[in-house]
Amino acid sequence: MDIKDIKAIIDLMKKNSVTEFELEKQDFKVRLKRGGGGGGMVAGDEGTSVVYSPAVAPMQLAATAVSAGATTSPNSDSDIKSPMIGTFYRSPSPESGSYVEIGSEVNPDTVVCIIEAMKVMNEIKAEVKGVITQALVENAKPVEFGQPLFKIRPN
Repeated sequence: MDIKDIKAIIDLMKKNSVTEFELEKQDFKVRLKRGGGGGGMVAGDEGTSVVYSPAVAPMQLAATAVSAGATTSPNSDSDIKSPMIGTFYRSPSPESGSYVEIGSEVNPDTVVCIIEAMKVMNEIKAEVKGVITQALVENAKPVEFGQPLFKIRPN
């Protein structure tokens, strides 16, 4: 992918009022985000950041974002936050039970929910050891990047 392709994507984002775009192929990943904040190099119009990096497995990306959002203070509950925009699901299918309930003990590899983004189901892991104290989002509701999904008491 060259800069011409990236500029074309930015133009499409502006034209269609899209605020975030991510493309991942075998050996690279491009993430475009319009609006305030964000690191990366600025390309095209001001307010659009472009981050290019070697490919990261989707589960690693989700885990990184969740761990960045979870605080580890032993005295208070912390949040497991959404690593992406999408639709929140508490179970793998409508007829299955929830991944976790209030009072469930979790470890860093415990899947706590799924977030569907662009028809892809992304398993979200706790990334901390602790006990779920509160579910903050209703099943099948949209979530934003960084939105708290669960309260967890680390242990």
